[in-house]
Amino acid sequence: MSKLRIILFTAWRLGRANIARALLYRLGLSLGLNRVKSLAGEKPLPPFYLPLSSGRKGAIGGTQCSSLRAFGLPTGYELKGKAPDWHKSIITGEIAPILPWWQIPDFVSGLGDIKGVWEISRFDWVLIFAKKIKAGDATALSNLNSWLQDWSDKNPPYIGVNWKCGQEASIRVMHLAMAAHILEQVREPASGLIDLIRVHLNRIAPTIQYAIAQDNNHGTSEAAALFIGGSWLASVCKSDKDARRWMARGRRWLENRARRLIEHDGSTSQYSLNYHRVIVDSYAIAELWRRALGLSEFSSELMRRLSAATAWMGNMVSPDGGDAPNLGVNDGARLLPLANTDHRDLRPSVQLASVLFVGKRAYIQPGSYDTPLHVLEVPLPDNAVAYLESRQYDGGGHVVMRRGEAMVLFRYPRFRFRPGQSDLLHVDFWRKGLNLLRDGGSYSYSCDEPWQSYFPGAAAHNTVQFDDRDAMPKISRFLFGAWPKASNVMPLEESENLTRVGAGYRDWRGGNHCRIVALADSSLTVIDDVRGFERSAVLRWRLAPGEWHWKNEKPNVCCLEGHGCRLRITASQPIVRYALVDGWESRYYSQKTPIPVLELEVSEAGRLVTQIDF
Repeated sequence: MSKLRIILFTAWRLGRANIARALLYRLGLSLGLNRVKSLAGEKPLPPFYLPLSSGRKGAIGGTQCSSLRAFGLPTGYELKGKAPDWHKSIITGEIAPILPWWQIPDFVSGLGDIKGVWEISRFDWVLIFAKKIKAGDATALSNLNSWLQDWSDKNPPYIGVNWKCGQEASIRVMHLAMAAHILEQVREPASGLIDLIRVHLNRIAPTIQYAIAQDNNHGTSEAAALFIGGSWLASVCKSDKDARRWMARGRRWLENRARRLIEHDGSTSQYSLNYHRVIVDSYAIAELWRRALGLSEFSSELMRRLSAATAWMGNMVSPDGGDAPNLGVNDGARLLPLANTDHRDLRPSVQLASVLFVGKRAYIQPGSYDTPLHVLEVPLPDNAVAYLESRQYDGGGHVVMRRGEAMVLFRYPRFRFRPGQSDLLHVDFWRKGLNLLRDGGSYSYSCDEPWQSYFPGAAAHNTVQFDDRDAMPKISRFLFGAWPKASNVMPLEESENLTRVGAGYRDWRGGNHCRIVALADSSLTVIDDVRGFERSAVLRWRLAPGEWHWKNEKPNVCCLEGHGCRLRITASQPIVRYALVDGWESRYYSQKTPIPVLELEVSEAGRLVTQIDF
């Protein structure tokens, strides 16, 4: 298949409407036709938040945070210190240019990953200060207003990198609104806060079509911001036509995006656990806001899709509860960080979404995952629902298998939307709290080679790689082409002794891989049939860090022991090579750590059987 044909076929799969939206946006920007280039606004003035009535103060959980974190990692900024440098990258330490946002390129030379600048301006700290104010911290209000004033001074409307992305502006709107909700200043907000919201909506509204064209969490975030901010401004000024238009537009796109991006089984368009959480959290914030203002309910179809998306996310939680697979692209995004839990802990989002969209708790025992509901004063229902089960989510190509304290996640290609990683037939394996077979993560969206290719590629996943290439050719930084279709998909089978599933694919160069995964009470078996390659097929198992030792080496068999498990691979064809090599994973964005990787290479078609006894 020629490169031109791959590009044209991929463009067709992206959708004509989305291509048109993106092209019109870029054309309008370059020709000056999009009004976003002519936007001007007055700098909002403090105060942004008002003193809390003393009668409403009280102890709430998770207020001991004293420093600012990003991507789940420390930033070095103290909450009682001076405001951060809003243009300094927390990754590289470099300073972003101060220009009208549309004059700043997507990738600034020398700056590194632009997310290193954006992250501090997502306003997570607004929520932290709001919690401290609610708990009676005497200095938190002045600190909050001081930081917001400094941000407004250093980021005048539409100047600088922090105005470049509509989604980043939208996340600020959501966090500002939730802080007002916590501080009971929704109905009577400070004028400075309303001005700050208006400045943001003026930036978001003209470019939302571009966000919609992405078919991802950008559209849901920006729709939520327009709905929340528009309804807020309309509640303050009934005659504000812009506000009513923004509110209606936001609601319309929230409904549209739920129907478009969330499958009936709860799968979402990005095939990513972290971005799935972003989508669900955005809708949770919109629903909290709808209730706070007493607005009309969202459609029953939207609520059904969100209930399914909540169950999907709840079923991805690790057996011990505190972690989850590193499935798909993971940029460290976390909305509404009200619980002092690890960034990788999904349970606060699962619990909140379950209460809002299902009407039941996900976790009956009290825990830190209840903190968002306590802070936002959302009553906890008495009834609970259990999400942990063996389940096939064919809409997105995922299978969760559970037996006792073991969990397997199996990934196969069901690409209605563009894939972010070449993770075809990847297997994640957990036993209790240990991720024995693990995914690589994303590391960074803007980094040097080999990392720019390594983390999205096949080598960062537990699968078979043909001829040292990916199963999908890379067209651009964020786009793979020639998306394969799943074949030989086996419906999930469960019996008293075994849980089993399987699927395969044929890639653009004729490589053919079929995989069957079977989980028993004390073993995991993976059967790989490979053919259609030219030189080599390499099976990789990315292992938990720690000691692994070779055992019982025999012809066409290799065996390892570690973490109380034995991993054995048997090949029907001659083994060219097997070895433990150095690999990498990124559990937190912008951070990478080494892990051991078992590689087994063959040069002939045949069958590879991996068995893990535990």
